[in-house]
Amino acid sequence: MRLEGKVALVTGGGSGIGRAIATLFVEEGASVIVNDVVLEGAQKTVEGMGPAGARCMAIKADVSSSVEVKSMFAQIAARYSTLDILVNNAGIGETDAKHGEEIRRKADARIMELMSGGEIGTHWDVTSEMSDVDWSRMIGVHLNGTFFCTREALKLMGAKNRGAIINMSSVAGLGGLEYAPNYSAAKGAILGFTRAVAKEVASRNIRVNAICPGWIDTPMTAGQAESPLLKRALMSRVPMGRSGQPREVATTALFLASDDSSYFTGQWLSPNGGLFIGG
Repeated sequence: MRLEGKVALVTGGGSGIGRAIATLFVEEGASVIVNDVVLEGAQKTVEGMGPAGARCMAIKADVSSSVEVKSMFAQIAARYSTLDILVNNAGIGETDAKHGEEIRRKADARIMELMSGGEIGTHWDVTSEMSDVDWSRMIGVHLNGTFFCTREALKLMGAKNRGAIINMSSVAGLGGLEYAPNYSAAKGAILGFTRAVAKEVASRNIRVNAICPGWIDTPMTAGQAESPLLKRALMSRVPMGRSGQPREVATTALFLASDDSSYFTGQWLSPNGGLFIGG
C-alpha cells in the first residue's frame, strides 16, 4: 500500500494508460480523482474499482481549457482539501480520421519502396499540409493541459510543501516521429517543462518527473496500427519484439508517485521494450 492515504488526480483516466494508472493507484491505497473529457469513460474507470471506488470521483473536464481545469480543481479542493499526486496523462492521437488514413497509406507505400531497394518516391509532406487547427489542438491538449493542471496542482501541493507530479511524454519527444511533428513537438516540450518545474519547486519538496512510453496497446494507438505491414515494421524496431501494456506504464507511474523514488526529480523513465537502447 505505497500510496495509503494519498490523494491523486489522473487526467485522461477514462481508458488506456490513464485507466491503468488510476486503478493501480487505488490498489495501492490512494483516493483517485479520475478526469476525462468523456465523463462516461471516467465513471466506468471508477466503477471498475469496486468498493474502493467510494473514495474516488470522476470529473469531466477538457484539460486544454484553463477555465475547465480551474473548475475541476475547485471540486477537488472542496472534497479532499489537498492533492498529493498529479498525473498529467490526458492526450490525443490523430485529430482527423482522413489524415490518419493518409498517413497509414503513405507508411505502407514507403515500406514497400524500402523493401524493393528502389528510390523513395512517397513523401510524408505532413508539416507543409498541416492546418492551424491540427497543430493548435495537439499542443493545446498535451502541452497546455499539462501546464494548466500543474499550475493548479502546485497551489494545493505548495500549501503542504510536498507532492509528486508525473508528466506523460513519449518516445516521440525523445526521437521525433516523422509523421507526427505536432505530437512530437508537444511531447518534447513536456520534457523541457518537466525539468524546469522540477528545479523550481524542489525547495518545496515537490518532485516532477516524466514518463516516455514506447508503443503501448491502447485505444489511441489501435487505430494507428490497422495496417499489418506497418505494425510489423514498428515491432521490428523493438528489441523485445512486442508492444507494451498499459499496466507496464502504470507501474512506472507508481514508482514515481511513491516514496520509492524520493530522490528522483527532473527525470524521465521510458518503458519502451528497448526501442531507444544506445540512442
